[in-house]
This record gives sequence, C-alpha cells and structure tokens, in this order.
Amino acid sequence: MSTPHTNKDNTAAAEVVKPTNFLRNIIESDLDKGTYAQRHWGGNPGDATHHQQGIVDPAKIRTRFPPEPNGYLHVGHAKSICLNFGLARDFDGVCHLRFDDTNPEKEDQEYVDSIIDAVKWLGFDWKDPDGHENLYFASNYFDFMYRAAVYLIEQGVAYVDEQSAEDMKANRGDFGRPGVNSPFRDRSVAENLARFAEMKDGKLPDGAAVLRAKIDMASPNINLRDPAIYRVRHAEHHNTGNTWCIYPMYTFAHPIEDALEHITHSICTLEFEDQRPFYDWLLDHLREGGLIAAPQPRQYEFSRLHLTYVITSKRKLKHLVDSGLLAGWDDPRMPTIVGLRRRGYTPESIRNFCERIGVTKDYAWIDYSTLEGCLREDLENKAHRAMVVLDPLKLELTNWAEVFGSADHVEPCSLPALPHAADGEAVPERHFTIGREVWIEREDFAEVPPKGYKRLFPGNKVRLKGGYVIECTGAEKDAEGNITKVLATVVPDTKSGTPGADSVKVKAAITWVGVQDGIEAEVRLYDRLFTDPQPDAGGKDYLALMNPDSLKTVTAYVEPSLKAARPDDKFQFERFGYFVADRKDHSADKPVFNRATGLKDSWGK
Repeated sequence: MSTPHTNKDNTAAAEVVKPTNFLRNIIESDLDKGTYAQRHWGGNPGDATHHQQGIVDPAKIRTRFPPEPNGYLHVGHAKSICLNFGLARDFDGVCHLRFDDTNPEKEDQEYVDSIIDAVKWLGFDWKDPDGHENLYFASNYFDFMYRAAVYLIEQGVAYVDEQSAEDMKANRGDFGRPGVNSPFRDRSVAENLARFAEMKDGKLPDGAAVLRAKIDMASPNINLRDPAIYRVRHAEHHNTGNTWCIYPMYTFAHPIEDALEHITHSICTLEFEDQRPFYDWLLDHLREGGLIAAPQPRQYEFSRLHLTYVITSKRKLKHLVDSGLLAGWDDPRMPTIVGLRRRGYTPESIRNFCERIGVTKDYAWIDYSTLEGCLREDLENKAHRAMVVLDPLKLELTNWAEVFGSADHVEPCSLPALPHAADGEAVPERHFTIGREVWIEREDFAEVPPKGYKRLFPGNKVRLKGGYVIECTGAEKDAEGNITKVLATVVPDTKSGTPGADSVKVKAAITWVGVQDGIEAEVRLYDRLFTDPQPDAGGKDYLALMNPDSLKTVTAYVEPSLKAARPDDKFQFERFGYFVADRKDHSADKPVFNRATGLKDSWGK
C-alpha cells in the first residue's frame, strides 16, 4: 500500500496530530519564511541551468532516503525511511529514493531490488504529485561529479596527491597535532588538471593517487584537513560497467547528489555531524561557480536507532550469514526488514514503532519490548485466533462412546476468530470438532499438582475451551514411568454455547486440538538473538553472547481453521502469542508457523 501525499483537502490527514520534534520545527520555520518557496524544479535532477529553466517546484520540501546498495536494510534504516518519507508526506513534499552507489566493489543489483521492495512494503513511494517517480542512482551523476572536481581544481581548491596511504595518514595529524601539508599540495592548476585526467583515463593503478580538496591541514575538524574526494578504482560498476576507473568519495558525492536533486532538508544520522562543514564548503563553492542552483540543501542530523538485543553493523550481520550461524538475510532472528517481515512484523507496527520512539539528537537505547509492543497492538484486532498444542500429550475421554452412543462420534464446535468485529461487521467464527481423543499441552496435566494448580489432575474438572467440561481420572505411563496418555470423562450437557454450559463450575479452561481433525505443523519458536541487551557495545564479543535458545523447532498440532492459512497470514495462537505462516517454507501440505512475539513481554522473567 502506498502512502498518499497529503494536501489541504485531505481532511482525514489534517485531523492526525503529529508529535513535534526539532526537524519538524525546522521545516515549519522554513515554510513560514518561504526559504524554498521560489525555487525551480527542472522535472528531474540537474545543474543550475537545468533547474532555472523549470517551473516553480510544486513540492514544498524535498527529502531523500539514500541507501548504499551493499546489503539488506535493517530496522535502523526503517527509522530513516519513516522519517524522510513521513516528513515529505506531512509537509506536501516529495521524498526521493536514491541509491548511493559510488563504491563499485561492494554493491549489487540484488541489494537494489531488496531496498526497493522494503521501502514499498513499509508503505511509501517516491512519486511527485503528478506521478513522476523520483528513483535515482548516484552513479548517473558521475559526469557532473567529474565536472565539479575539475572546477575545484581550476579554482585552486583541489589537487592530486600521490603520497602513499601510510604517509597521507601520518601527515593528517590527530586531535592534538595539526596535519602536515602534502609535498604535492602546491602543484599548479595545469599539473593537477593533467594528472586528474590521467587518473580518469586509467593511466594510474589503484592507490597511486587521490584528488583532495584544499582546505586547512591545521583545522581542529580533522574532516577539513584536505579530505580525499576521488580515488582510483579499476572495478566494474553494477550500473556504469567499466566506463569509469575513478570514483568519488561518499563525502564528496553525497552533497552533490542532494544539490542536483534539489533536496531541501538533507537528514542524516549524528555520525555525519562533523562532515557538515565540508558539505557546506563544497556546495558553497559549486553554487558560487553557478554549477548548482540556489538555495542549496542543508544537512541536519538526528540520533540513530540503538535497539537492545540487536546489532545493526552490516559487517557483523554479514558474518552471521556467511558463517552459517543464521540461515540468511531473511532469517527471522535478523534485524533486517526482510527478517522482520518473515518473523511476522507488519508495516504498520514498524511505522508505529518509528513514530513512537521519536526523533532527537540524544544517544539513548530503545528496549526491544517497545518494538514487540507495537506489533501486539497492531495484531490484537487483526490476527485471527486459533488453538495450537506445542508439546502434545494425548487425552482420551473414556466415556465418550457411552455418552454419545459411538466411539467415533464427533461434535461440531466453534469459537470467535476475533474477539471484536469492526463496526457493522459480524464476528467471524472458526469451526472444529471434538471427539474421543484430543491433544493437550503436556504442562496441562500434573499427576501430583503443585499448590494453586488449576488444570488437569486426578479428580479435577476443567473445560476444554469451546467444548465440554471434563473430569480427569488418571493417566497411562510407559515402562520408564513417563506419562503417555491422560484419561478423563466428559461431563454430559456442558458443551460451550448450550444451555447446560454453566451447570458445572470449573476454575480453568485449557486449549486443545482434536486428534481427528488437528493438523500437524512445524512451529518455529523464535526468540531474541542475543542474551545481552548491548551485545556489541564496549568491545564485547557478540558471538559469545548469542542466545542458544533463539530458535526451537517443535512438531505441533493446530486447529483445522489453519488449513486455509497462506504464507504471511498472521494469527494469535491462544496463550502462546502471535505467529505467522512462514513466507518461504509454509504450504498447505507442510504448514510452517513462526512465532513473532509472545502475548506479553516475558523476556528474562
């Protein structure tokens, strides 16, 4: 489902009061001042001339979500997606989806496709109000980036440096020591232009030279000590092939991409705060030279998501996959969007989570239970209920034939599929049968009950939920003394929903599945991947902190209503939590259900 752009006539959207934050305050201030009111839009990205020839931009603001296609998006990216697309939606703007594909050795079309799918699944699109799609690739701007680099050389503020990587690092200095000028820093403009052209033409090997901005080697901000802006890389690019053998550095490319796309508010995480002076330095030079249009983009930073019991390092996640510790990027224990989706999370729950945690500049950890709580809230009135037995123990009603005239007799039963229906709609029902034998949870029988135990033990009565009241008479055991079957008698005329249902009072009702119509299913009981709330903080060995019980697989029995379950269908398994039919492995012939979350937060309790 795509999230529509709001407008003044959208009264439903106008009624939604969005929580304020510092980014909303900045945007509201810019709109009140008309900061971007008269800027022109050329219909697609381009330089100053291109945009000046366009119309006044119908989008009040332009934001962007700019992932590098070198891996699968995770829950931290979801926060950025919801923020950038959400702000554009709420302020009559447009958010661009842009692939920052300037690193040819790590990027792949597989990741491009997965990112597009993830953003759409979360409920967003990148269209203008007129339907134009703002899907862009940084690699399509390589010609302009080269042109911008040449301009900087011509202005005497960029030079080709041929120091070794070791010398360059040593001469950069540190926080207590200023940098040392490169011996190549004072080359003439003509020399730099010629050498940069040789870099472009493939005449220099990898690592032989870089193009650096000439700013201030004594700057207290190390990012302004003549940062590298181009390097030699003889590598095939997923989009441009072998056209280029030099590639721009991210810190050079990113502001240019924003400028060409006429982004108004460039929103990124706090680790880029120290890069903002270079962002402004570069765009100031390009605007003054007439290469990019005014007003130029501005960068704003917010705190990235720190979620307990999760790691979001792409390198570490890739190791978990490559080493076989997890089954892939979509393993339901992964914090990736594809993993969360397969686990049973919904787009609504993730969007609500991102809105609930807010946007600040503060470094704070968000407890994983907040994410789980958002899923429970979303599924509470959506997920059909069902009974399931995860640890099956057979129960035989020994007087069944006597009461019903046949040991093979089955009684139809029903329960609501949802506790409440939407206004004006009938409450949906689910149907199943009860017969002489049923499956119950092993924990629902105790030969010698502990204090306060209300379920099955010899002499005690309980209700089989949606069925009859039964009285436990004992159990059968094998040669080792293990319970193999529970024995009970059915109390006649106590079927749920009949006049006699309340004639016998009981203190407990237990879930069950009929032997005659229950469906065998594989149920995967997923839990948190790590036992430590901050598994890779402070130099911890995250591999040593993996939860050995993060996945338990059991053969269960589910009620017959689940025979119609399709991949991605969500259910509440009564007493156990929310589950989803696995989107890869589930089929009618071999049902597979994943636990998304329990009915309440019980971690560590």
